[in-house]
Amino acid sequence: MAESKVTGIIKSLNVLEDDIDSLNSKVGDMKKQLSVKAQNEIDSLMEKTREMATKEAEVMINASKEKATAESAKIAQEGEAKLSEIQSKIDANFDEAVKHVVSTVLKA
Repeated sequence: MAESKVTGIIKSLNVLEDDIDSLNSKVGDMKKQLSVKAQNEIDSLMEKTREMATKEAEVMINASKEKATAESAKIAQEGEAKLSEIQSKIDANFDEAVKHVVSTVLKA
């Protein structure tokens, strides 16, 4: 009878060992699944972050472009005003300049 008890204990230990191996295998699989899920979540968050950064960059670029366009228009308008002022000064003093040149040429 002692052998049968020992045999029973050994069989029970073998079953327990098989159960532990099975649990270890299941835990390993769960770790892999968790790792895959975590990586998928990381990838998803990275993509969302890129999209947000891209949108923010586009907003900043568009704002800078609008500001530059406004400044460019202002500079062009100022340039036109200066050109118009110079042209009017030339027109106002043209006759006097011609008289001065003619007088200088005739004296020579």
